[in-house]
This record gives sequence, structure tokens and C-alpha cells, in this order.
Amino acid sequence: MAGEEPNDARPRGDEEPQDAPPQDAAPQDRVPRDEDSSGATIMMRPRRDGGGGTDAGPGPAAGSGTDPSATGSFRLPAPGPAPWEAPQNGGSQGTTGAGTAGGGFGPPTEGHGASYAAHGGHGGQGGHGGQGQYGGHGAPDASHGGYGGAYGPPPAQAPAPAPGWAGAGTLPPPPTAPPGGHGGPYGGPGGGAPGEARPLQAVLVALLNLSCLGLGYVVLRKWLWAALCWAATAGLLVAALPADADGVPGAALAGYGAFLLAVAADGARRGLRARLAFGTTVRRLALPLAVLLLAAPAGGAVAWAGAHEDAREEARQQALLARLADADALVRSGAATDFATAEPGYRKALTTYQELARDHAGSRAAQRVPASLDAYYETVSAPYDEKKYCAAILPLKHLRSLPDTVDKALLGDRPAGTDEPLAHSLYACGAGALGGTTTAAATDHFNDLTATFPQSPYTGKATAAVRDAIRAKAAAVGDTSADRCAVTEELRALRTVTTGVKGLPLDGARAEADRGVRKGVFACGTDQFGDKEFADAAATMDRYVKDYPDGESVSHARSISIAAQIAAEAPDAGRKLPPSTVPGGARMTMVISNDADDEVELLYTGPVTGKITLKACGGCRSYERLDTLRPGFKPCSGPSSTYPKATIQLPAGTYHLLQKRAGSGFSTAGDTKSSKATIEPGYSYTNCLYVTKGLY
Repeated sequence: MAGEEPNDARPRGDEEPQDAPPQDAAPQDRVPRDEDSSGATIMMRPRRDGGGGTDAGPGPAAGSGTDPSATGSFRLPAPGPAPWEAPQNGGSQGTTGAGTAGGGFGPPTEGHGASYAAHGGHGGQGGHGGQGQYGGHGAPDASHGGYGGAYGPPPAQAPAPAPGWAGAGTLPPPPTAPPGGHGGPYGGPGGGAPGEARPLQAVLVALLNLSCLGLGYVVLRKWLWAALCWAATAGLLVAALPADADGVPGAALAGYGAFLLAVAADGARRGLRARLAFGTTVRRLALPLAVLLLAAPAGGAVAWAGAHEDAREEARQQALLARLADADALVRSGAATDFATAEPGYRKALTTYQELARDHAGSRAAQRVPASLDAYYETVSAPYDEKKYCAAILPLKHLRSLPDTVDKALLGDRPAGTDEPLAHSLYACGAGALGGTTTAAATDHFNDLTATFPQSPYTGKATAAVRDAIRAKAAAVGDTSADRCAVTEELRALRTVTTGVKGLPLDGARAEADRGVRKGVFACGTDQFGDKEFADAAATMDRYVKDYPDGESVSHARSISIAAQIAAEAPDAGRKLPPSTVPGGARMTMVISNDADDEVELLYTGPVTGKITLKACGGCRSYERLDTLRPGFKPCSGPSSTYPKATIQLPAGTYHLLQKRAGSGFSTAGDTKSSKATIEPGYSYTNCLYVTKGLY
């Protein structure tokens, strides 16, 4: 049969090769069977002449042994010398048979059983030296894409000669399938020729590597590469889990993605021509399963993305809650300081509340903003709760004005709740300011009250408060135990409230304040005189005379002022207050002349009090000190008509006199001179006033 292309008989594509040894049978009864790719059975009968073959050595005698071709697989010899001819470089003789072309079937002779290579590389026992078709290694091993697929007899048993056809030179029909059997598109036992490209298998391995577990390398038994895939995936998991708001660095994701593409491409390259030992069922399901395995990393990525988004959302929520907590802390810290100092922090907290409620309406922080606003109002209005009404005015005004700067819907009815506290605070603080000498605050607060809450009951209370304060101070003017000077000043301040507040019916209170102030001024002057505060008493009484020239006590006030001026120079003159009435009885004449070139004012006090003013003497001069020491010195010694004169009528008694030169200041040393005179009944008196100069 030299010159023909070898053909292999192979099992059907849906059957696995069988390794079990054939059942015992007589050689003449055993007929090898095989099926071609179409399922036809091929009958093979060995020679009966027992002639020796030329392969490698004598085989077993005919009829001895069993049929080694349980699967019916065989291979035709390649073109060249006839299979029963001795090879040029045959293998070493064996004791049981000669190796034929890998898995092929040579024509047996007596003593030379046909050999069946179980793996395409060991044709019988003892055939390891041959080259080419007939050697023990003439065909590649089936596990590496050879032409195997037939199975020989067990190792310790020589193949029995196949009866029937070998001696007659009859060959089986050539198989329709290509050499290599039905390995399918993924390879497998008997699948494909060496180096045959299998695109679907390449896709399978690539998809398995894309599963992130290196399963393609596991199928290829590339364990080092599989371990590398496992390490890369483990590293990504360590970096990605647990999912947090920051996620995985973009470089890590890009690197891992590039790594997956690289191992997928490498798996496709390696799997394109590799032989994979898969069964039929696995071969059918392998590619769909590989595609399904992609759901694992895809699902994991989706789950991680969801967890990452949840983490980001939680981080966002926590960040918003932290902003809310910071704003609340600002509000709490402001409670320990005055409002003016805390107001910037309050404003900042309000801005945060509004931004959270407006820009992050669905957040947990936004849901807590109403409670924070309640706490805000409670904290800012705390002075009112503590009855610190003056300190509460600015905070309450701030709270009431918030609708101008903060969303009204966010504030709700909270600002309206500040009306009554603010009105109360304005009234209470204004009423409290009525007791001092500075009532500007009372005027301001009452004006705010009447302008902001004209219908408030606290407006009526403000009117009553002013009236009551005035009445109380006016009554205190008559109390000699009180500080009537201070009371008078407070009455003056209260009077300004009655004129400064708009919107309150205070005309009656104003008139009462006027009467109280008038009485208070006179009472204050008398108290000052009694306390030896003569200068202050004189000033107070002068003020009284000026402010109330028609007052009922104006004459007495003048007397007290004169007596106070004299007492300031001669304290004995202030031992008692001048009488408010003029005594009756006889009066003595006193003529007073001015012997000086300037005007002089003479003040006197005693049983009666008064003063006179003398014009300057035109021809008079000031006397030297030495002149007054000469014997017989007498001023006003010229014609009486020369000197300006004044005559006064005085009841008997002791008088204190004080002359004050015109242009001189009060109590200026050298410009005033005090003296004392006694007026006795039945006498008339003269008094000459002159000026000396020089050393005393």
C-alpha cells in the first residue's frame, strides 16, 4: 500500500476513548470494529498465514493474546515502504512485537502481532528506537496534538494478530474526518492537529482571565500567572474594601484595568493553539459559563459602586452634620458673652442653617435645622428669661428682624413670638431708667415702645411709670431726711422724659414735675446752707431766683444767697438760715459812703439781710497802707456830697457785712472785705467804705 496517504480510524466525536482492555475471545472470533465519521462500521481481519512481519521483531503466535483494538481505532501507514517491510532505521526488537507508525495498524505476520500505540508514541512494547513512521517515537504524543487516539493492549501483553484481512492485502476505507479525531473547537483528547488555531478557545481563555481570578491560566495550568492574577485582584480588594467616600485611586483602577486587558490578551494568545482536556458536556458549556463568570466581577463592581456611593453619601451627610454642629457650637459659645460680641457668630450660624435647609433639603442635617433654630431663639433670648430686660432688648430686636435676612418659611412663626417679650423689655428697661439722673435711655426705649407696639398694654404701663416716678420724687422734696438736691436732679431728668417721649399722654406729669423741680431747687439751697456749703447754696439760690422770678420763695432765696456769700468769707454769718420774714419794731439808720474810685457792693445779714451798690467816687483814690496807720486817719473826711452814699434802715442786732468791689470775682482775696457791726436801738450810724493798697 506504499504511496497512499495514511488515514486514521477514530471514535465518534461524542465518545471518550476507552482504556479498558478488551474481553477475552478467540482470535478467530474477534473482528475489530470501528466507525468512521459517518457512523459506518469497518471490519478488519488479520492474516491467518502466521507469516512474520518485517517491522521490528517476532510477534505472538496467531490465536494467542486478545484483540487490542477495543475501540476500533487504527491508523494507516504513511507513504513509503510497506508497513510489513523492515524500516531503514527500525527500532530495537522487542519480545512481544514491533512498533509501527504511531497508533497505525501494520499487516501482522505470524509471530509479529500488529501493534496499537496507546498514545501515538509507543508502538508496541520494545519499539523505542525507530524514527519516522515506524519508530516508537515516530508520531507525536497524543497529549501534544499527535495522531493518537487508538489504544493498544496492556503493557505486559502482546497484541494478538487481527484475523481477516492483513494477509490478503485489503485496506479499510479512508476515514472522512481529518486526523486527530473529534476533539472539537476547544481541543481535548484526540482534538485537532498540532498548532491548529482555535479562535473560540482563545476567546474562552480570554474571558476566563477577565473574570479577575486568572481562571484562563488555571485551565492552561499556568499556575504562576494565575497566582499573579490572584495577587493583583487581592491588592485591588484591599485598596477598594471597605468602600469609602474617597474610593479607589484612579491610577490603581487604570492599572488594574490595563492588567486585566493584558492577561486577557495573553490568555487569548496562549489558548489559541493550546490543547485543553475537556469532556463533551464541558466543551459545550465552557464558553457560556465563561461569559457568565464575567457577571461576578461586573456584579462586584456594581455592588462596590453602590457601596462607594453609599459611603460618599454617608460622608456627605456626616460633613453636613459637622457643619450643623459647628454652627450650634457658635450659638452656645455666644451665650457666655454679651450680644454685641456674640452677634457675628450668631450671624454665621444663621447662614449655615439657611444653606443647609435650602441647598441640602433632604439631608439629615437639614432635618435637624428646625431644632437648631429653636435652640438659637432660646439661647439668644436667654437674657429675657433671666429678667435682664435691658440686656434682652438688642437680642430680641435681632430675632424679630430675622425675616428680613432669613427665609421666612424656614423661620416659621418664631419671630412673632418675640413681640411680647420685646415690648415687655422696652417697657421694663425704660421704667428702670426713670430712677436715675440720666433718663435718655428711658426716653429712647419708650419711644421704641410707642413706635413699634402702640397698641401694646406695655405702652399704657409706660405712661403710668413716668407719672408714678414724678410723684414719688416730688414727694421726696419735702422730706428733710432725703438728699433733696439729688431728688431735684432726678425730677429734672424725669421732666425731660415727659417732653421727649412721643405718643404718651404726659402733660399732667410734666406740670407736676415742674412744681417738684421748683420746690426741689429751693430745698436743695437751704440744705446746702445748713451743710455749710455756702458757695453751692448761693449758686443754687441764684438759680432759683433766675428760673422762678415769680416764685413764692424768691425773696427768701435772695436772702439765703446773700447770707451764703457773706458766710463764705465770714463763717459766723452762716450759723443760721436768714429768716423768711422781715421782723417788726424800730429801725436805726445807717448811712454808707464810698471813698474809692471804683464801684462797691455791700452785703449784710443779721436780723434782716440785703445788699446795696455804691457808685465809684470820682475824686477819690485808694489809700496807702501807711496812710491808714497815721494818727487821726479818717476816710470820707471831705465834703459829704463828694462821696456816693446809701441809707439803710436796720433793726437792732448784730450784722455781718461784706463789701465786694466791682469787677472783682467772688471771694477773691484783696477785693473783698468782711466786717461786723452791732446796731443798737436809738442810734444812727455811718459807714465809710474805702480801699487800701500796699503791704499789710
